[in-house]
Amino acid sequence: MLGRAREFFQLYPVGRRVCVGLSGGLDSVVLLHLLKTLRDALGFSLSAIHVHHGLSPNAEAWAEFCTRLCAEWTVPLTLARVRIAAGDPRGIEAAARAARYDAFARQACDAIVLAHHRDDQAETLLLQLLRGAGIKGLAAMPAERGLAGGPIRLLRPLLAAERAELQAYAAAHGLAFVEDESNRQTRYARNFLRHEVLPVIERRFPAYRHTLARAARHFADCDEIMQDMAVLDAAGAMVEGCLQASALAALSLPRARNLLRYFLAWHGWSAPPAEWLEEALSQLLQARPDAEVRLALAGRELARYRDRIHVLAALPDSGIGEWFWRGEPVLELTGLGALEFVQGRGHGVSCARLAAATVTVRPYPGGAQLRPDCRRPRRSVKNLLQESAVPPWQRRQLPALYCGERLVWLAGVGVDCAYQAGPDELGWLISWRPPEPLVS
Repeated sequence: MLGRAREFFQLYPVGRRVCVGLSGGLDSVVLLHLLKTLRDALGFSLSAIHVHHGLSPNAEAWAEFCTRLCAEWTVPLTLARVRIAAGDPRGIEAAARAARYDAFARQACDAIVLAHHRDDQAETLLLQLLRGAGIKGLAAMPAERGLAGGPIRLLRPLLAAERAELQAYAAAHGLAFVEDESNRQTRYARNFLRHEVLPVIERRFPAYRHTLARAARHFADCDEIMQDMAVLDAAGAMVEGCLQASALAALSLPRARNLLRYFLAWHGWSAPPAEWLEEALSQLLQARPDAEVRLALAGRELARYRDRIHVLAALPDSGIGEWFWRGEPVLELTGLGALEFVQGRGHGVSCARLAAATVTVRPYPGGAQLRPDCRRPRRSVKNLLQESAVPPWQRRQLPALYCGERLVWLAGVGVDCAYQAGPDELGWLISWRPPEPLVS
């Protein structure tokens, strides 16, 4: 096993600072022992992190065991205490896992090394199959990946080893470890598979660990090919962060689904449920060219306007408001950002005409009319914005300036002809600073 670990780190250089995720159980103790043995030969500094979830009455004893073990082996240890909220909608297992990985991502290291092995890989693949996961989920656990989008890498050097090999290694080296009593509780899905299902499968298919691990590698290859295909399709379909509906419609349905998933991931959107993706694809591709399509999920929206599909962050609700402008250089607008006023000559809104009545700012004026071009008649704001291809959801965020009850200026459109400053006249140049999205 030592030779196999050495080969792994030749394939995946580990970096100078290596941190082991240490639970105190058999697997992680074996891993720590292997890396303690290799650290001088491979030239890395070794540390460990124990995440204290506080879920077991034995949690303090496990932390004390890890502290003693690391002191004996001269390995610096970080003890990270985390809290799992009662009633977390993700469930205890998922919430605890998320807390662990958050703690891992905060470590000052180049790589976090975990002790997952071939049995874990088989269990993960079966769980993902039973959950109806896609190709990426069926690829199970990779040997190497980035952690939380940061510089730390997550490595699993024991994926080719079986649990029985780790048990034999621990016995041969006289390694002590702790037993997590929850590993015997079959109310957890993974434990149910491990203790109730897999022993039955092993009687008929004794090599199931090897074959399921091989299947996971095949799925990983398929996922990589799909990613490459999505990148190629996106090159001709994505413009200014938007996806062209016509390009999406030109693809076969499997490729269209693949591209839409890639587009959402490119915007940092977690993989949506398959049913939602199918419904979204159907609505996006079947909508009339002039229709506005909006699909919400997890605090974001997928929207189509004309030929472009947008991923929208949650926008502040502008509500119904009115703000009075009294000459200040910046007017803050709750939910609409801010307006900045700079005085100049021959441009903007006429200072003299604006002084004739009370000046207010209101949200998008809806059916009002404006004449920004003196060579053309007054037109509805809606038509002006349609002509400029401003999507409906952006229109509702546009502030409008009124002099009395007369619409004088609209963000993104301009100044009404009757209020434009003359060549030698002082005017207010108005610029709009939009609000920050609530969700990036």
